[in-house]
Amino acid sequence: MEEGKSLNDVQALLSSHSATNSSPESIIRAMGEVLEKTVKIPSDSNAYQRLRTFSAVVPTPIGEENLENWIDQARLMITECDCSEKEKRRRIVESLKGPTLDIVRAVRFSNPEASALQCLEALESTFGSSESGEDLYFKFRLMRQGMGEALSEFLRRMEKTLSKVVERDGLSLRLVDKVRVEQLIRGAVNSDMMLLQLSLRERTSDPPSFLSLLKEIREAEESEAARHRMSAKEKAIQFHGE
Repeated sequence: MEEGKSLNDVQALLSSHSATNSSPESIIRAMGEVLEKTVKIPSDSNAYQRLRTFSAVVPTPIGEENLENWIDQARLMITECDCSEKEKRRRIVESLKGPTLDIVRAVRFSNPEASALQCLEALESTFGSSESGEDLYFKFRLMRQGMGEALSEFLRRMEKTLSKVVERDGLSLRLVDKVRVEQLIRGAVNSDMMLLQLSLRERTSDPPSFLSLLKEIREAEESEAARHRMSAKEKAIQFHGE
């Protein structure tokens, strides 16, 4: 409710309508008018989730976001939000504090019309890794599946690094799908049977996209999990039947 509207005010508004017409329809209309007058409904139906605070302080303080996660969220906001460039800059600035806010202030001082993306790139170049695309590509080629890590989780972890490789011109975009499949085959040291099931070694010349590959792997993982559950039930039934 807007400031100054008390419960008595609302009751008075309702009673003024009910005094002249007490039918159910008129009461419903009256309630609608009351809500319209007293409740502020945001005009923007695409109400955004605010970016979490980012200061680049290490270790990351409680309640704040680390650089990698914050950059990902901010890029998504810039790409997906249909608001103005001024509003995007405002959303970036309102989430910053300390050293990160100082950097954006310096960017805006030198170029008052700097875009939200330019602010983001300044923050990433200041506080992020200085590794080149070639360095990141070498690191990508060394990635291995962790113990107990699902193949889909390994693929998603690979994709974050691969995206940075492409961003820093360490790999041509047309080669991404092929390189992704090659590295998945090389690095998935705990998922040999699933790789055979997906026939990935035979598909390197016509590799699937990231989303298609992730979907295939998730379906295979869910199928395998269902088989394990069924096997466990059968063993339990056999045990109780003895």
